Formats: sequence, structure tokens, C-alpha cells
Amino acid sequence: MSVFDYTLEQLQAKLHSKELTVSDLVQAAYDRIDEVEEEVKSFLTLNKEQALEKAKQLDEAMPETTNPLYGIPAGIKDNIVTKGLRTTCASQFLSNFNDPLYDATVIDKLNKEQAVVIGKLNMDEFAMGSTTENSSYYDTRNPWNTDYVPGGSSGGSAAAVAAGEVFYSLGSDTGGSIRQPASFCGVVGLKPTYGLVSRFGLVAFASSLDQIGPLTRTVEDNAYVLQAIAGHCNMDSTSANVDIPNYHDVLKDGVKGLKIAVPKEYLSSQEGIQPEVREKVEAALEVFKSLGATVDEVSLPHSKYAVAAYYLLASSEASANLARFDGIRYGQRAENAENLIDLFKKSRSEGFGEEVKRRIMLGTFALSSGYYDAYYKKAQQVRTLIKQDFDKVFEDYDVIIGPTSPTPAYKIGEKIDDPLTMYADDVLTIPVNLAGVPGMSLPCGFSNDSHLPIGLQIIAKHFDEKTIYRAAYAYEQATEHHKERPNLGGAK
Repeated sequence: MSVFDYTLEQLQAKLHSKELTVSDLVQAAYDRIDEVEEEVKSFLTLNKEQALEKAKQLDEAMPETTNPLYGIPAGIKDNIVTKGLRTTCASQFLSNFNDPLYDATVIDKLNKEQAVVIGKLNMDEFAMGSTTENSSYYDTRNPWNTDYVPGGSSGGSAAAVAAGEVFYSLGSDTGGSIRQPASFCGVVGLKPTYGLVSRFGLVAFASSLDQIGPLTRTVEDNAYVLQAIAGHCNMDSTSANVDIPNYHDVLKDGVKGLKIAVPKEYLSSQEGIQPEVREKVEAALEVFKSLGATVDEVSLPHSKYAVAAYYLLASSEASANLARFDGIRYGQRAENAENLIDLFKKSRSEGFGEEVKRRIMLGTFALSSGYYDAYYKKAQQVRTLIKQDFDKVFEDYDVIIGPTSPTPAYKIGEKIDDPLTMYADDVLTIPVNLAGVPGMSLPCGFSNDSHLPIGLQIIAKHFDEKTIYRAAYAYEQATEHHKERPNLGGAK
């Protein structure tokens, strides 16, 4: 049995019984990376020397009691700033950003838990994409079948957990970038309520939508990681000052009496939901019914406008946020520029990839004089309607459940030249970000032919992650999907 098959709780028990050491766990992570990384390509930067040294120190200082993350190897998406460890956002613009001067708040929190950062994970450039094919370095591949995409933009974060290279990872979610790769790779991924986890040190894509969250193999592990990284931060003006409950305490409360809403739009073939995805979600709903929950159909009528509104809003915010990358202070700096404006143009042209340029141009257009009211303002109004749809459902129901993605993973190269089709694939995840509510993806089965994972999405009202964990844990314990492993590197 691989050490990566143990839960965080089990690993802590083995550390205290001396069956394992922190050094064993860290070395196991790097051994696994050596074994499968050529196939998966999850990592952009490794932190081996420092990680092994920290592991040695943690072994020597092992206290009688530890938190669940003590000494546990983790991977970090490469748009989360790590002091002294290269942070590139998978962009050539930041290829030489080798020595950041500070840690993101979530990294500070992991350090306080004495977690061990193994390295930085591949992603779509500046978190713009749904397949990790927009990385300017190389494509990450799905561990279940390396001909297929792992999803994105947190594709490296999901693939590394699924491949058993790390015990958990952090990703960021702007329009589904944690949940969709979690669905494609068969792991558990949570987008927390906007403001629950600090964004300080997260390189901004769309500031009103971005949120950091955990990817793990089990729901229980996910609760432990969120417990560690959630909380108010004075460095983030959008951070919410709310009480953080003990997420682990509610896991075993069961779902008897839980009221589940299923939006008819989320199972509609008009939204591109494949029949086998609908079949697996409907089977999952039957499991919930057997556990004592009630299930009713509802409507989220404005969800059909979510994709259009999102790409206007996210691109507008991106065009403003990425203006700071100008070739002056850090990052790509063009040679032989004739003047300051020429330096800006050449540096940004050389440093940014095609998708980033596309979104900057769209956002700049939407914010321009004469078009602001017609596009950006209208998209904000639609966003309000989408939030009101969620608020209305949550007046009567505890959670909303549906698919995470309309399809399982698709082949590398299949959609990269058709960005509009790829954008439409985010139809089920985007409304959650626009409304600011929390959402989780967890495995609910596999496609019939390719045996690729299919994800179930559970959504709750603002700051009600504990109900998501309660529902997800009950479903996970009643099924076996989370126990399956990809056949990678010669062993499951």
C-alpha cells in the first residue's frame, strides 16, 4: 500500500508511532515525482533541498501532539507567491521571477501548521484557461489517461494529487479552475466562499472572482486543509471577518432531512450535458435519497447568461490587473526598445501568450468609453440576477447539486483552437463564482468507455462550507469512487 493511500489523520498516527518519519513522506513524494513526472508534468519548480532539510528539522522537533498537516508534503499552484521559490504563473513574462520577497497568506498559514512545500504546480498562464494547455512551458496530462487534459487552470494541482505526487495541493478558482480539474482528475476540490481564504499573495486574474482552495483525495482531508488556510487577513481588503467553524466536527452528522435542490438547467442537454454525466449525477442523487435527504427540481433561470457575463467581467478585471506587468520593475523586459511606450508594447508582446492577450483585449474593449455601459455594466447587472437566483433557492434548500462539468476530460488538442467552445464548458462552475458562494467537486463515477472520472458539484450558501462537507462526506462514505486510482507508473 502506497503512503499516498493514507489519509492525513492516518499519516499523523504513523508519524507518532514512528512507523514513518516526515523525511520518509517527503522522500516518497520526490520518488513518486521521479517515477511519473515525465508522464504527468504537474510541476514547474521543485523545492527538494529545502523540503528535505525542513523534514529533518520536523522529525527532530516532533511534538507529542500535532495538527493534521504537520510534516505533510503539499504542492502549490504557481500563481501563489512563495518566498524564495520561483513563481511564474506559467508565463514567460515571469520566467525569471526566481526569488519573491514574501509568502502569500495561505503559505504563512501552512508554515504555521509545519506543512512542507514540495514545489510549484503547472497551470494555464495567469490562470486563464480550462485545460492547462495555455501554460507557456508544457502541457500537464491527466493521470487517468495521459492523452487527455487534466482540466484547468489548476490542472497541475489536480493532476499531482491524482497521480500521488503530493498528499494535497492548493489551487485557485476564478470560474471553476479548482472544481473542473478536480472533476477531470477524480479528486476533491473546493472553491470556498469569496473572502473566506485570503487572496494576499495570489497573483490577480479577476479580483472579484478569484479564490484559493484545497484539492485532496478525500473530503475529510479537504476539510483539514481548509481549516488551516481559512480566516481573516488584514492584508486583503476583501477578506471576510467571520467565525471559522470546525469543519471536521460536522463531517459525520449525516444528511437525513437535508433538502437538496437540483437545477433543471444543470441537467439539460441544451447546456451540453452528456448523457453519461447526467446518468452518474442522477445515480448520486439516489444515494442521497437513500441516506434520508430530499431532492427537488428547481430553476436558476439566469444561469444561461453566466458564461457571457463572466468573460466580460473577468477579462475586464484582467486587463486592469495585468497592466502592472510592464517590463519596468520585474519580469520580461524587451531589448532594443526605442522609448517607454515601445518598451511596454514589446515586453508585453513577448511575455504574454495568446489567451492572455485575447482576454486583455476583450477586457480593454469592454471597459472603453462608449462600450462600458453596453457590456461591463450590463454584465454586472446580470451577475446580480444570478446571485439573486441562488439566494432564492437557498431560502428553501440546504444545498444545490448537479454535475461539475458537462463532460469528462477530452483529448489534448481537441478544443485548444476553439476558445468559444472551451469557454462554454464552464457553464456549470461559473455561476458559483459570480454569486460568491462555495462549491465542491467530488468523484461520482467514471465514463463508460474511457473510464475517465466524472465530478459531482455541491453548492451551498455563503460561508456554509460545513454543510457541503457534511453532504460530501456522507456521499463519499456510501460509495467507492474515491478509492479508485489511476494506473500510472506501473501501479495503482
